[in-house]
Amino acid sequence: MKQAPEENQLVRADGPWEHRWIHAGGTRFHVVEAGEGPLVLLLHGFPQFWWTWRHQLEALPAAGYRAAAVDLRGYGASDKPPRGYDLPTLAGDAAGLIRAMGETGAIVVGHGWGGWMGWTMAARDAKFVRRLVVVSAPHPLRLRTALLTDPRQLRASGHAFGFQLPLLPEHRLTRKNAARVGRLLDEWSGPEWPSEELNPVYQDVFQIPASAHCALEYHRWFARSQLRPDGRRYARQMRAEIEAPTLQLHGALDTCMLPRTAQGSSRFVAAPYRWRLIEGAGHFPHEERPDVFNAELTSWLADPEPDR
Repeated sequence: MKQAPEENQLVRADGPWEHRWIHAGGTRFHVVEAGEGPLVLLLHGFPQFWWTWRHQLEALPAAGYRAAAVDLRGYGASDKPPRGYDLPTLAGDAAGLIRAMGETGAIVVGHGWGGWMGWTMAARDAKFVRRLVVVSAPHPLRLRTALLTDPRQLRASGHAFGFQLPLLPEHRLTRKNAARVGRLLDEWSGPEWPSEELNPVYQDVFQIPASAHCALEYHRWFARSQLRPDGRRYARQMRAEIEAPTLQLHGALDTCMLPRTAQGSSRFVAAPYRWRLIEGAGHFPHEERPDVFNAELTSWLADPEPDR
């Protein structure tokens, strides 16, 4: 589903970057790009869009990188097809974007669902991932284990179980100018974020037609696939060891994906691995503490032996 021009304007924020539309795998993606150098592909999470990476779209070019933030399938100004919201397809979207941008591989940085896309790429399409940075996103198998064994993570993920109902969750997320989107940002973040001016940006963009439904399809596939053949096949593929150097960044105050859940992800990484907990931040450390986040990210990228 293509977006009308007036809807596109909601996501075309001005800044030191360029807006592009790139086709990959039959889907048109809105990509915001800045800088020159090695490609850093920035993949957002729920309930956001490319703009969540605005701080990194300035910091990464200043450090000598080509930064590209994408509206994921179903979000923002990108196409909203009726299907394709499973992680293998979403990871294929990201790999296709890397090829379409003229590269054979990229540094992949993903937050939330973008992080699970990164984990999936690194396990299934390893040649496309030169380095992996996952933010607020435990390895999918680690998350599955935590949901079965840790009552605290199960409670923290209660919203995702509510999303399994048909139609009603879309209505609840978009009514009253998508007020619940603002509440989720408030509940999952640290005490000093977001500002009063920030929530309306995400609320407005989430009301683009079909956005809420597409965003919820991510959650529905993950939950429902656990007992289906495609989910079991995905789980087998995700047992592959990650061979890309990996940085895992997590907010110490994250109440959506608990730090103790994410920390167990290192067992799936055979390559150099670094864990950093960002104090004072919740589920959105790249926005809540951008200076600390950017310093951790750029120093790790500049380290030729990132094994600490």
